[in-house]
Amino acid sequence: MQPIDTERPIGVISDTHGLLRPEALIMLEGCGLILHLGDVGSRDEDAAIPEWLGELAPVEAVRGNIDTAPWAERLPHTRDLVVSGWRLHLPL
Repeated sequence: MQPIDTERPIGVISDTHGLLRPEALIMLEGCGLILHLGDVGSRDEDAAIPEWLGELAPVEAVRGNIDTAPWAERLPHTRDLVVSGWRLHLPL
C-alpha cells in the first residue's frame, strides 16, 4: 500500500449515478485527493466521471452496487489507503 501525502483537503463524493453536478465540481476544486465511495454509474459513458474528477485531483474509487458496466470491473469493492498518516478503509 503506497502512502498518499497531501496537505490539501480530501474530497469525498458518492452516488453520482452517472451525473456529476457542477456544484460538486466546485466543491471539489482545490482538493489534494478525491475519494469516490461507489455508485459512479451503470452506463458505458459513466466511465468519464472518474476521469473528470481526475482533472481536479488524484481519484481513489470503489465499486458500488450499480457499477455494473464493463469499465467498472476495474474498481475494487473495498480499498485500504494511508493518506497523510491516516489509515482509511473504503467499503462497498
